[in-house]
Formats: sequence, C-alpha cells, structure tokens
Amino acid sequence: MDKLINDFSFGLFFWQALILLVLILLLVKFAWKPIMESITAREEGIKNALLSAENAKREMENLQADNQRILNEARAERDAMLKEAREMKEKMIADSKNEAQVQGQKMIEQAKAAIESEKNAAMAELKSQVSTLSLSIAEKLLKEELSNKESQTKLVEKMLGDVKLN
Repeated sequence: MDKLINDFSFGLFFWQALILLVLILLLVKFAWKPIMESITAREEGIKNALLSAENAKREMENLQADNQRILNEARAERDAMLKEAREMKEKMIADSKNEAQVQGQKMIEQAKAAIESEKNAAMAELKSQVSTLSLSIAEKLLKEELSNKESQTKLVEKMLGDVKLN
C-alpha cells in the first residue's frame, strides 16, 4: 500500500478517471437502458405471473366451492329420490296388502255363500229323501199291519179305545 501511495501519478489518475467516466457514459447510453428495460420487463412478468397465479388460485377455490355445492345438491337430490322411491314402494306394498285383503275377504264371503247354498240344497235334498223314505216305510208298515183281517180289527178297537168321548 505504501508503494501505491508513493508511485501515485496525477496524469495516470486523470486518464483512468476519464476512461471510467466515458465507459460509464457508454454503459448508461447503450447498455443501461436495455438492461433496465429487461429487468423491468422481467419484474412485470413476475408480477403478472403472481397475479395470474393468485387469480387461478381464486378461480380454483371458486370451482371447488361450486363443485362442492353441486355435489351437495346432487347428494340431496339423490337422497330425496331414494326417500320418494322408498315411500312409493311402501305405499305400493300397503296398497297391495289392502287389495289382497279385500280380495281375500270377497273370496271368503263368496265361499261362505256357496257353502251356505250347498248346505241348503243338501238339507232340502236330505229332507226330500227322508220324507220319501218315511212314506215308503209307513206304507210298508201299514201294508204289513193291515194285511190280515184280525190285525185290522185290533187296530180299530185300539184306536176307538184311545179316543174318549166327552
């Protein structure tokens, strides 16, 4: 360092300072502007990219919110449709049960009526057969009882003995 101070020359310093100033002026005139423009452009590009990223993030959040809302609506609609389907199924089952009960009741009533009419017909037939059989038996008994003269007289006397005169 002492050597630099002892060997110091004003002429050399002047020319070096002048060259430095010319170099700085040339840099300012030709290089500084394009460098600053590229730095400014780069800075603007970064700002625009950050804004775009922020907008994209907001848009993505909005889309996610919309998707969630649509998904919730779809779930609610699906649940409503399932509930409606279950209610329809239960109503159809209940209606079918009621209709089956009504049909069963009608069939039972028809069967009872048919049984009653068959019973009445059978009873009428039975009465007819019993009366025919009774008449046939009475006829045979009377023929047998009244086949001889002696039995006829005994029967008449017995009947007259049973009858009381007032």
